[in-house]
Amino acid sequence: MSEIKYHTPVMLREVLEYLDLKPGMVILDATLGTGGHAKSILERVLPGGGLIGIDRDKESLEVARERLAEFGSAVKLVHGSFLDLDALLENLKVKKVNGVLFDLGISTFQLQNPERGFSFQGDGPLDMRMDKDSYISAYDLVNNLNEEELSSLLWNFGEERWHKRIARNLVQERGIEPIARTAQLAKIVARSIPVRYRHRHYRIHPATRTFQAIRIAVNRELEILDSAVNKGIALLEKKARICVISFHSLEDRIVKLAFRKAQADGLINILTSKPLTPSQIEVEANPASRSSKFRVAERV
Repeated sequence: MSEIKYHTPVMLREVLEYLDLKPGMVILDATLGTGGHAKSILERVLPGGGLIGIDRDKESLEVARERLAEFGSAVKLVHGSFLDLDALLENLKVKKVNGVLFDLGISTFQLQNPERGFSFQGDGPLDMRMDKDSYISAYDLVNNLNEEELSSLLWNFGEERWHKRIARNLVQERGIEPIARTAQLAKIVARSIPVRYRHRHYRIHPATRTFQAIRIAVNRELEILDSAVNKGIALLEKKARICVISFHSLEDRIVKLAFRKAQADGLINILTSKPLTPSQIEVEANPASRSSKFRVAERV
């Protein structure tokens, strides 16, 4: 366990403040990861309270289980998608909770393992499945979608400017040999971007948006988010709060619109008229937090 690099929880101070935690509260962490937020939440809801943690990634769930073992029966961990959080809580005979947290995106724990295929930083199989039991992997999409479908995927989920060039080159390269490794994919993407734009216009690695887009498609992240947020709202006790941390504009837009509709329907009051962002101190300490946006609403 000591060799594991835990994911640093993003905007932890804001999460703890806006959940308005008190002993006896039961909080749902719908994206548990390795338990960074959960540990601090549990320290504030005990005695008498507890936490329910959901995650699609069995490996992350096992790390969290060991990390949170000190809290004993106050913790209930469940393998599953936050799309099914209503059914998962029904199985636990839990009807309402005193707070809900969604921390979207990918964790350091997942990124640091090349065998998971999430990152171009180390070579590994082209996988990207958060739940290894799911059928479709990044390999399947990259090697089977046609050029138009790939181009659309890269633009819709990654907002990649050079989506057409990248898609064309992916189709050409896979005609020679399958694209099976993360390093292979990253090189093709980098070659697809005109040289004059690779560094001047890319503060991030040229393959970042492509990897993001494919990961989102593999895991249906945007497709299930609106429904999950609405289910989270429905589970809240009166005056309980839902907190959502997103990491790119597509996610944030879905959350913003879901909150606005729920407020118009008289279900919640939005507490953050604009999303909060991490402090400069946090960004310097944890660069992965730089793109995060934080929205909060309270059940009426």
